[in-house]
Amino acid sequence: MSEPIVAAGLFRTVMAAAGGRCQCTGQCGQAHAKTEGRCPREHDTYAGKHGGPVRLMAAAADPSLTDRQAASLPAARLRAWCPGCFTAAQRTARHTNEQRAEQGGLFDL
Repeated sequence: MSEPIVAAGLFRTVMAAAGGRCQCTGQCGQAHAKTEGRCPREHDTYAGKHGGPVRLMAAAADPSLTDRQAASLPAARLRAWCPGCFTAAQRTARHTNEQRAEQGGLFDL
């Protein structure tokens, strides 16, 4: 299995917990309906006929965290993500946070 040069032990722990499969369950905006609600991408496999190899990453379970906040998280607060799901989940989280900020607490009780 390919792994990063830095923090390989942490990466292995996260991948073992995930079974080597992306742990996105829809945070990216996709229902992943054909694969029982979880992304089908597996580490070091091919994404399809025309896709390259999938390289999962260990990243924050909460995609709204900044890179600085995520850098110090323990393995229990990390998840295995494929790059596509993680990028889309971050975009969705940012958009949601921007909408909340625009409302200025109007609907907070």
